[in-house]
Amino acid sequence: MKHKALIFSTWVSLGTFLLPVCGQAQSIIDLTYPFDRRTIYWPTEQGFRFWYKRFGLTNRGYFYAAGEFCAPEHGGTHMDAPLHFSRSGATADQVPLKACIGPACVVDFSNRSAKNPDATLQVSDIRRYESRYGRIPDGAIVVARSGWGKFWGNRRKYLGSDRPGDITHLHFPGFSVEAVRFLLRERQVAALAIDTASMDPGNALEFPVHRLWLGAGRPGFENLAHAELLPPRGATLYCAPMKIGGGTGAPARIFAVVP
Repeated sequence: MKHKALIFSTWVSLGTFLLPVCGQAQSIIDLTYPFDRRTIYWPTEQGFRFWYKRFGLTNRGYFYAAGEFCAPEHGGTHMDAPLHFSRSGATADQVPLKACIGPACVVDFSNRSAKNPDATLQVSDIRRYESRYGRIPDGAIVVARSGWGKFWGNRRKYLGSDRPGDITHLHFPGFSVEAVRFLLRERQVAALAIDTASMDPGNALEFPVHRLWLGAGRPGFENLAHAELLPPRGATLYCAPMKIGGGTGAPARIFAVVP
């Protein structure tokens, strides 16, 4: 058997690497933040906790390590299951994988977000996107790109407040109710995704977008990393959530493949 040498180009700092598939190089973009003590969670939640139970040489002379972790469902890069805001909605383990894989349609509204932390993605943004890149296809995952990832690691800038328990002074971009209603009624979208802490903007205290979208039985993906690396169209997004039985959401490894 003949083996061909494969040369991989790695961009670790950008979360991107090239993978030869079927003779053609494809770029894989890691859209997931690490889960560690710096991971940002909702102000009412505890953070990610991890510890080693074993780390070192065993009495038989070989190295062995094993750890444990404890974390809320909703924080870091994660999936919202419909149950999160819908009593009869699907749990994390019931969300079909076909809803977690689809063409990524990246609608950018970072120019407005840079001027207004409460900015929302509007129907006009979607129509402008479609006029340039074509109609959003059935089964697509619509990614709202606000540019908010530049604040990751700084809770005050990312959330609008760094005070534990403070949910009344949050400021970050999200989807508008009108845009979500349009996507539900006029397009056959599988999931929503965003590079902020929530599909709703931070100042939306009653979570109308969550109630509308999850109430329609569809998942949402939040805290996407490196969204600025995604092309407007052409990538396929994959979300692999932890399969938590009865969960209202789950930590997820999200990535995209770009031809």
